[in-house]
Amino acid sequence: MTSTAHPTISVQELAQKASSGSEIDVIDVRTPVEYREVHCSYARNFPLESLDPTTVAAQRSDSDQPLYVICLSGARGEKACAAFAAAGITNVVNVTGGTRAWDAAGLPVVRGKKAVSLERQVRIAAGSLVLAGSTAGYFGPEYWIGLPAFVGAGLIFAGITDTCGMGMILAKMPWNQVSDASSDPQSCDRT
Repeated sequence: MTSTAHPTISVQELAQKASSGSEIDVIDVRTPVEYREVHCSYARNFPLESLDPTTVAAQRSDSDQPLYVICLSGARGEKACAAFAAAGITNVVNVTGGTRAWDAAGLPVVRGKKAVSLERQVRIAAGSLVLAGSTAGYFGPEYWIGLPAFVGAGLIFAGITDTCGMGMILAKMPWNQVSDASSDPQSCDRT
């Protein structure tokens, strides 16, 4: 499997473009809950799980300018860039280090309601299932030992394919949904 590297930009270079008066178009491809917690002040949210590159391209005011894609650390941004490339949209640039690097650099962000990250939720759920299955297999019927084996196989599959079924399921849970009223950027504090 070959990976196509897409153009990248550092958070410092992107901030410099914005501060020099250049109009920048930034989309954040994280989940709405992650976006609500903290995001680059220039970013609009288009979650990767429902990203439609042609719709995003159609909504842009100037398609000649680059579209900058940001996520948490850069991995989902790379996937989004690949989706744009597959749709024939090539003027797309991944922001290296993502929102984590943007925030760490002290660049302008919008902060909202805190949430438990999807990554932490997956670790909690996987650990809980492994502990429950192991305990039930030790003290009860032996077939319960299949539960931790299943979770382990799922984690291996997630690592190899860079997709996480448990994460996709958890992202759809009610506590990971954002109502339209709570996602209003006006209700968040800028720092």
